[in-house]
Amino acid sequence: MNFSAFAPRRAALAFTLGLATLLASCGGGDPVKAFEPRRVLAFGDEYSVITPAGRKYGINAMVADSGGVKTLSCVTNPLWVQRLAASHGLVFPECNPDNVADPASRIYAAEGATVADLAAQIDQHLAADSFSDRDLVTLLVGQHDLLALYASYPATPSAELVAAAKAAGGALAAQVVRVADAGGKVLVSTVPSLSVMPFARADDVTAGDNSRTKLLKEMVDAFNGGLRLGIAKENGSEVALMLTNELMDTMYKYPSSYAMSNSLVVACDAALAPALIDCSTDTLVTGATSTSHLWADDRHFGPQGHAYIGTLAANRVRTNPF
Repeated sequence: MNFSAFAPRRAALAFTLGLATLLASCGGGDPVKAFEPRRVLAFGDEYSVITPAGRKYGINAMVADSGGVKTLSCVTNPLWVQRLAASHGLVFPECNPDNVADPASRIYAAEGATVADLAAQIDQHLAADSFSDRDLVTLLVGQHDLLALYASYPATPSAELVAAAKAAGGALAAQVVRVADAGGKVLVSTVPSLSVMPFARADDVTAGDNSRTKLLKEMVDAFNGGLRLGIAKENGSEVALMLTNELMDTMYKYPSSYAMSNSLVVACDAALAPALIDCSTDTLVTGATSTSHLWADDRHFGPQGHAYIGTLAANRVRTNPF
């Protein structure tokens, strides 16, 4: 499968060689076996959604055939969970152009999902299935919980919002524990870094100070703190934590280090594609490409963000003692 703009090949090769050297140097005893999931089960919000039509909440790729006719390519500009699954030779039914027979991986994630919705997604899975030690379960959710809280500011005091954000992180941790106790291997992401998103910086301009980005950072830190606290007693053989917010902060500050030229403005032209699901390589602002901008819209990262977060996820899984 040829994903465009796949994360740095040399870095991936170096990682693979380093891991092989480490395993070979262990000597004696039973060989260390890398975790290889039978399927990836993706829970959370739209960061992990592929629709039945193959669309994503980001920059969808329109690819021309030999006759110049453009069609949607779900395999191009892949989501982070697609990259993670592909690193284990797995695909999702929603994007299976090579017609892999009966792909076992599943997407339960949904647009706008909150932590409470994630609990319902897990209920849905358990109503017809179970978790096993060959299931890699991904959880990326929380942004919509924080955005709903943030919408009540300044009517609701910031201290109250921060406390509620921490509680939401704790609620996510409870779902992590629930899945781990049921037998799944869990990769849980910290909530994305809202304070560096274009909408937050625009709110600062409107307010005339940095109060909005400051509050959002405090809320994200509180959420992630509640998540960390709630999973602190979980064994590394069951749970891995992926620091998505920290990677996003770094990509925002140093875009050129991640093969991007713009981390300030959005790539999707809202006049051409009012809804993010309709954004494509044919509806971008002048000068933007799939890989040039960090942001697809004012609160979702684009394909290059997914590329590096997908690589982070794959490396986190391979180095975790599942």
